[in-house]
Amino acid sequence: MEEYVNEGISLAMAYLPKVLLAIVFLWVGLWAIKKIVGLMDLAMTKKDIEVSLRGFLCSVLGSLLKVALVISVATMVGIEMTAFIAVLGAAGLAVGMALSGTLQNFAGGVIILLFKPYKVGDVIQAQGYTGSVSDIQIFVTVLKTPDNKTIIIPNAPLSTGSLVNFSIEKKRRVDLVFGIGYGDSIDQAREVILGIVNADERVHQDPEPFIKVGELADSSVNFVVRLWVNAEDYWGVHFDTIEAVKKAFDAQGVSIPFPQQDVHLHQVANQ
Repeated sequence: MEEYVNEGISLAMAYLPKVLLAIVFLWVGLWAIKKIVGLMDLAMTKKDIEVSLRGFLCSVLGSLLKVALVISVATMVGIEMTAFIAVLGAAGLAVGMALSGTLQNFAGGVIILLFKPYKVGDVIQAQGYTGSVSDIQIFVTVLKTPDNKTIIIPNAPLSTGSLVNFSIEKKRRVDLVFGIGYGDSIDQAREVILGIVNADERVHQDPEPFIKVGELADSSVNFVVRLWVNAEDYWGVHFDTIEAVKKAFDAQGVSIPFPQQDVHLHQVANQ
């Protein structure tokens, strides 16, 4: 019994200072990690980083620092961590290879939330879909189409592919084409279109409306009409102008021709 007691005392004398030092180091390390994570969150808040991305990055940083702290504390006590680190590295490599696509989407989500090529509420066109952004998550972006369909697109192709954002600029240009018959007056048609455009308060006068003959087509003389409007008025001006021009052309006797062909029949005498 005396031998066991002496051995216990020897172990205590050998390891007790290390354990006490490890406990102090663990306490100081946890306090430092909390401060570091808080400073990172404050810096990202000042940079106006997305709330969901801030929380995720702070959580990842805190977890990595805590793992490193635990390994350091275990090493201080005398626990051999080499084999554990090797196993952990191999497991991380295997998981990374298995989740390569998911990790690409994660990286894409981080890029989107950091650089903000679009935000919630923007109307975008990407990957063959057009819709309003209803949610930006770490791995996917959710769109709502005009006919109320939900489209879920992975973030990886969104962060690396081409994308059209219709909502960034405050002004947009409405491009329209109106055709009149070859027998109609170009000046009269231009005055009709110009009167409709000038009467619409949604159409900007700077830049002024562009109304010019753009093409002498097979069956019509085509006017190119370009109007600058506020982004939210785009579709209203687009549809209202088309309807108003059709009604005004009818009232003024300006024809809107439709494609037609002349067919000539030749009778061949029997021989």
